Amino acid sequence: MSREVRMVPANWEHPRDTEGNYIPLLSDFKDCNELYNKQIEQWKNGFYFCFIENNWKLRGTDQTVTFEDYCGARPEEHDYMPDWAETDRTHYQMYETTTEGTPISPVIETAEGLAHWLADNNASSFGQMSATYDQWLAMINGCGWATSAVIIPGKGLISGVEATCI
Repeated sequence: MSREVRMVPANWEHPRDTEGNYIPLLSDFKDCNELYNKQIEQWKNGFYFCFIENNWKLRGTDQTVTFEDYCGARPEEHDYMPDWAETDRTHYQMYETTTEGTPISPVIETAEGLAHWLADNNASSFGQMSATYDQWLAMINGCGWATSAVIIPGKGLISGVEATCI
């Protein structure tokens, strides 16, 4: 993923380190933790999830690899956005998610306001590319995220945000 709109409280201030840089935060601890628990249970039963084939597969005879070796450490809640109540998630903020996730916009009350801010400030939709108001709004009101970039025959490399309008 590359850009993701996140719903946040009106007074949300993304945490910063001692040098003032944003601390990257992943988006959803609860879902990641549930997936981890499901995968570890399947691992104990002799299976692993094959992302390429999008299904569970039998692990085979090599039982020396641990689940943590295969999948990594258990998710830790402090690496994720806070789990606010839905009623508190009243405002929009755009995040880059090529890394774990840092904001590229301020907290804004409406989808239209966020799309205007992103377009007016030439916010990065991918690298040095930006997007139009209509492209940002389509992504925000659509699935809420866009991949980094895509290659379109005849157009070449375009940002995922721009691609949402094709």
